[in-house]
Amino acid sequence: MDRKTLIRYLDDFLVVDQFRDYCPNGLQVEGSLVVQNVVTGVTASAALIDKAIALKADTLLVHHGYFWKGESPEIVGIKANRIRKLIQNNINLVAYHLPLDAHPVVGNNAQLAKLLGIAQTESSDPTSVLATGAFSPPIKSVELAERLSQTLNRAPLHSAVVDEIKSVAWCTGGGQDFIEQAADLGCDAFISGEVSERTVLLSRELGIDFFAAGHHATERYGIKALGEHLNEKFGLDVSFVDIDNPA
Repeated sequence: MDRKTLIRYLDDFLVVDQFRDYCPNGLQVEGSLVVQNVVTGVTASAALIDKAIALKADTLLVHHGYFWKGESPEIVGIKANRIRKLIQNNINLVAYHLPLDAHPVVGNNAQLAKLLGIAQTESSDPTSVLATGAFSPPIKSVELAERLSQTLNRAPLHSAVVDEIKSVAWCTGGGQDFIEQAADLGCDAFISGEVSERTVLLSRELGIDFFAAGHHATERYGIKALGEHLNEKFGLDVSFVDIDNPA
């Protein structure tokens, strides 16, 4: 498949032009003109790049790429090492951040809802990274904690406030500061990847359960689903590689 055709398709599929993001979405490092062997993963770390090289990939498709707003523009040290490996091995680096969080089918939020059995409310804003939904029937707070632990293979940090949960809001990754918005919406619980010191205090004072289930753990599934979509639609060889990260 031609690289330009793939990038155009992904940009359109993920409605990239509707987002104001903290990094460039799409092609970040140019490699092979032809795309056939794709490796997907959460973050374009050196370990993931090494795995892509070992698998003879021509394209690395990730959620967390490079060139974040506010970071140093110099290509030195770790950044230089990563980019050097990509260029020397003619591997494209393609990254989608907020557009992948919010996509209603393959997005991180949508995939987490599917895994947890949440009936997601359809959003009128395609760029919203705060999702809402409900459990039907409602579940016990401790049951949701156990479901997160079993599904994501890690025990969440749980600020237990309510006994039973029906309405729930969530934002994968570093979305802990949406907790007040979740409470304003009348939700019984809020799930995110990360936690700040203030988050637990807000949970208690707002009267809303809070679960921090891990940034990496909550964002494994969007990029995996996107790769599977490309395999089904275009017949590309796609391998998902999970580089363990406890954060």
